[in-house]
Amino acid sequence: MPFEITDSTVVEVAENQVSGELVDGEIAILNLNDGVYYGLNAVGGRVWRLIQKRETVKGVMDTLLDEFDVEPERCRTEVIALLTTLAERNLVKINGDFAG
Repeated sequence: MPFEITDSTVVEVAENQVSGELVDGEIAILNLNDGVYYGLNAVGGRVWRLIQKRETVKGVMDTLLDEFDVEPERCRTEVIALLTTLAERNLVKINGDFAG
């Protein structure tokens, strides 16, 4: 199922998971529906922390661009890829475009 994710898409973590921080900013996530664990590296972990409350993709990217040495287009491509993967695994909710 493809997800349409744009800069103004609002994303937040799903309720059917539990997560915890490991060492060096890495995150472990347990999907409560299927019992599968997922791991995120430090950058993925930062994204995960940013979307604990509703956040736009642009908001996530702006923070990462401030905190990491990354080109804007690469940041956008990788953030959208990560969020798409998380959505496919039902770990995040994609709430469409922010209208206000």
